[in-house]
Amino acid sequence: MKKQFLSVTLIAALTLGTAGATTALAAPHSSPVLSAPHSSPVLSAPSTDKQVIKRIDADKIYKNIEYLSQTPRVAGTDSEYKAVQFIKKQFQSYGYKADIEEFNFLSYTDPNLVELSVAGFDGEIQANHLTYSVNGDLSGEVVYAGLGTKEELEETDVAGKIALIQRGSLTFAEKVLNAAEKGAAGVILFNNADGELNGTLGEDNDKYIPSVTITKKDGEALLEKLNAEVKLTASLKIEGAYSGEKTSYNVVATKKATKNNKATKNDIIYITGHHDSVAGAPGANDDASGTSVTLELARVLKNLPTDTEIRFVTFGAEENGLLGSKHYVSNLPDDDIKRTIANFNLDMVGSKDAGDLVILTNDGEMNLVTELAQASSTRLNGEPTPYGQGGRSDHVSFSEAGIPAALFIHSPSEPWYHTPDDTIDKISKEKLQDVAEIVGTAVYDQAKIEAKKPDLNHKKGKKVKVPHLFDEKEFK
Repeated sequence: MKKQFLSVTLIAALTLGTAGATTALAAPHSSPVLSAPHSSPVLSAPSTDKQVIKRIDADKIYKNIEYLSQTPRVAGTDSEYKAVQFIKKQFQSYGYKADIEEFNFLSYTDPNLVELSVAGFDGEIQANHLTYSVNGDLSGEVVYAGLGTKEELEETDVAGKIALIQRGSLTFAEKVLNAAEKGAAGVILFNNADGELNGTLGEDNDKYIPSVTITKKDGEALLEKLNAEVKLTASLKIEGAYSGEKTSYNVVATKKATKNNKATKNDIIYITGHHDSVAGAPGANDDASGTSVTLELARVLKNLPTDTEIRFVTFGAEENGLLGSKHYVSNLPDDDIKRTIANFNLDMVGSKDAGDLVILTNDGEMNLVTELAQASSTRLNGEPTPYGQGGRSDHVSFSEAGIPAALFIHSPSEPWYHTPDDTIDKISKEKLQDVAEIVGTAVYDQAKIEAKKPDLNHKKGKKVKVPHLFDEKEFK
């Protein structure tokens, strides 16, 4: 997400190295006016919007999040399978035939031991592992390698040493691989924001070297010693990490075009979210929120007349590298891909302390999804929701297949992203209602019988620069 465009103040809190998803962005600009969450539609909302809005129940969304976030839903575990069965039953309770699609993937088992000590530094340092980091027992001189770019490592002698690298700009995997390429024995990554750093390398790779993360405070303290020309020697040990094959699941429910309608367009629209979470995180916002809004919109749209097919999908193993959506899209028949006109992907859409809603496309350009959503947010909130460029979530899988797709997410992300504190008490019903209304009315505006083509000349929201939102979901 999972895994992204805003004012200068908000930008500072984001960043792939800062707290969020990966993203290449537009040039700096003046702060956009962002739509605020609301409890009721503006009076000018057309009757078709009101048909959707009056059916949306934020309490139902909240209750589904509450159930799903009782425990982490790591892909390939019993807790994920329990969540999948719950999602299937919810779809069925709305009148859908829900299908569970299985797929296998290479899974990572967390190490049972992670230790880091630094000679020449007073005090203990608490280290965390990166998902997919490899086992190792090594020691070496600590050298600072900046952000771990190829250029910085070209200028730094890291051969046989342990590279101290700051979070930001690149994915964790790129940093580790860049250091490995130059012969580093290991990597210590330190945060660029307060709090612990939980990250992933995204996938198994035999080129990885042992890597750990530490806090911003500890990283800056080590850097201060190095700048004072104090020689530091680190001992790093990781034991028990293991990669093996597991099974995850996608859940699919389909609303066929209204029967006996001669004007059926044969188009397909997707509304999606991911139901898995990272280890140790209940994932109330990431992404029980997107999953639950997807469920609610399936309920809301079930009996509304449409001449377009609408598919609702919750994906597994998103946190392992968008694996569920990649599997799903790669197995779609060519005709389905040609018929698919939009993917509305919901990831992290309910946190109280996250920023405002933004819409992110893989290439940063407007498409049918952004057009429809900006039109609906203008009708409902008086301003179009800002858009920009961002990857790291399941919309990427659709975009790479040539399908117009966009991610709906609040930016900057909340401070408990990918932590045990991503719990139900942090969820805002107002934000859930706002996102559900914007996406629901946008989808119905296009899917309703004899819908007109969207007005591509309406006032566009500003294209905002959103640094990497989910920093290192990091493959997202």
